[in-house]
Amino acid sequence: MRAGFAVLLSVCLIITGCSKKEQPAADGGGQPRIKVAFVPKLQGIPYFEAMNSGGQKAAQELGVDWIYKGGTTADPGAQTEILKSLIQQKVDVLVVAPNDPDSVVPILADAANKGIKVLTSDTDAPNSVREMFVNQATADGIGHAVIDSLMTPMGGKGKYAIVSCGQTAANLNSWIEVQKRYAAEKYPAATLVDTVYAGEDEAKAVSMAKDLMNAHPDLTGLIGQCTTSAPGVAKAVREAGKIGKVFTVGVGTPNSMKPYLQDGSSSTSILWDVEQLGYLTAWAGAKVKRGEPVQATNNVSAKLPAVKFENKMLLLGDPLKLTKDNVGDYDY
Repeated sequence: MRAGFAVLLSVCLIITGCSKKEQPAADGGGQPRIKVAFVPKLQGIPYFEAMNSGGQKAAQELGVDWIYKGGTTADPGAQTEILKSLIQQKVDVLVVAPNDPDSVVPILADAANKGIKVLTSDTDAPNSVREMFVNQATADGIGHAVIDSLMTPMGGKGKYAIVSCGQTAANLNSWIEVQKRYAAEKYPAATLVDTVYAGEDEAKAVSMAKDLMNAHPDLTGLIGQCTTSAPGVAKAVREAGKIGKVFTVGVGTPNSMKPYLQDGSSSTSILWDVEQLGYLTAWAGAKVKRGEPVQATNNVSAKLPAVKFENKMLLLGDPLKLTKDNVGDYDY
């Protein structure tokens, strides 16, 4: 009897073990867990690592699986290969911050054809099939804040230049267009002398900023258009011994900008709560996959009580101005 029971028990364990193995992981409600994959422009830099932290926190609270996978260089081709691999893994939701918005159009269409929900975050691909864009702030909001923050120490006049990152980055280019238009209207005595592109390479941004100061000895302003060029232009001013003579502002993360804000080589850093952008991205992915309606105003979490949604764009909120006085309040 004992032997027979043991055999029967073994058979039952084998059957149930096989059955469990075939079932996907479930959330708290017994439903299969949603897999939300986020592909940043570049993995390993503080900005996208902070987005990843926010996405992970949201995933834990929402009962979804968060996958974070990006390239080691801001290369559109490499990003496409990562997207292909995630499609092959049959993720439920594919979110991308495209290095080149146009180059991802075919691969996102392929994902959608295979039943994968497609979103963009941080940077949009408006010509793609994406169902939603999770935006950090409007182009007008960012562009105006950057220019006003630069023109204050410059006295609203003088020559300035922009060191951007990817030449095809849609979000950065939209901010630059706003900055040009806004500066021409509000600060006619200020002149933009050049716009250069350093990729996502801080060392290259430093070098380019120094070249700009050498080419234009009367330059009094520099804009670091992204989170690697913002500390890059500030470092260039520090190393050139031009603190107080050439003023810089940028779009930089708190920890990377803190030393430059403290010593005056940067006046202001314009940003937003990047961790909350990651949180909102995971929330949006789960929402779209579950087929739940997104309202005009959404209570996403205690820190995001009133997130606006319009024309397929989920808006995190207004830009944040980081200065020497408040930069220590953020740790990423």
